[in-house]
Amino acid sequence: MTQHLIINADDFGATDGINRAIADCHRAGVVTSASLMVEGRAVEQAVALSAEVPDLAVGLHWVGDSPGAGVDTADPAAVADELGRQLTLFQRLLGRPPTHLDSHHHVHRVGAAAAVFDEAGQTLAVPVRGDGSVHFVGGFYGQWQWKVTDLAHVSVAALQAILRDEVPEGWTEISCHPGYVSDELDSAYRIEREAEVRTLTDPAIARTIAELGIDLASFADFNAQRS
Repeated sequence: MTQHLIINADDFGATDGINRAIADCHRAGVVTSASLMVEGRAVEQAVALSAEVPDLAVGLHWVGDSPGAGVDTADPAAVADELGRQLTLFQRLLGRPPTHLDSHHHVHRVGAAAAVFDEAGQTLAVPVRGDGSVHFVGGFYGQWQWKVTDLAHVSVAALQAILRDEVPEGWTEISCHPGYVSDELDSAYRIEREAEVRTLTDPAIARTIAELGIDLASFADFNAQRS
């Protein structure tokens, strides 16, 4: 059985620097998919970039925990309403449904949200992060303690270890958060993003994927083989 690997970049649409980094990591690196924040400050630019890189699969990065407007994840009706609103906006922006569903800070797996998202995924016939259809690996991350940077976790060696040890047969998603730092980036995760860009575009990663016989694919490919 083949090892199929999706490398998915979160936070598409958040800032100009994140958008450009995701596009660069797709064109010159190993990123195959991205998750769009439909109300990100740079969402229009993300939509324009997605038209320039049509092989980049784009899903919904649901934001349900924004300050002052958080959704009660214990209330399935509230979650469903907000998910429906963001899906409608996604469709209006891109002219097509998302290839996959996930969320900022993984809040779609909290409380009643998990069941709502799994039902939406079944209706749309797309995978939901954590629903079991695609094995999820979240270890490529440079800040495992709040505001404590450890770039070793997003190094070439770290990603190569993940590729060797954490990509079983079947379908796997490795999430990532590449970005170029700018003043508009309101996040504690900053220099880590630029370190991710360097790793994801390092030719050694593509070589390792090829040497291991891993099929680098996208969420669109996953949906096509499942249909």
